[in-house]
Amino acid sequence: MSIVLVVEDSVTQREMIKDLLKGSGLDVAVASDGVEALEQIEGSCPDLVVLDIVMPRMNGYEVCRRLKADPKTQNVPVVMCSSKGEEFDRYWGMKQGADAYIAKPFQPTELVGTVKQLLRG
Repeated sequence: MSIVLVVEDSVTQREMIKDLLKGSGLDVAVASDGVEALEQIEGSCPDLVVLDIVMPRMNGYEVCRRLKADPKTQNVPVVMCSSKGEEFDRYWGMKQGADAYIAKPFQPTELVGTVKQLLRG
């Protein structure tokens, strides 16, 4: 079973995304900010990362850049999931190496579909 790491500082959003992905048959790990996410990934690499952008300690752009720069994690798909929904935010997210960008609020089917598609490769 695929493991998805959800990195989100809002407890409500984190739980909602976790339940949504678990409900679609995925194993889910969670982190509340970028620093915690990188520590977890160091310990065990997930199959995919769902990443918020605006977080304390380290933002999602920085986490994404670090993941894509590290040979151990460069092939792990990253889905940015942010309330920053402007075209520029999407462009910038993809520029940092994200594999997909979903603006909040999103349709549950959009997130699950994107995650499953990226996991299939």
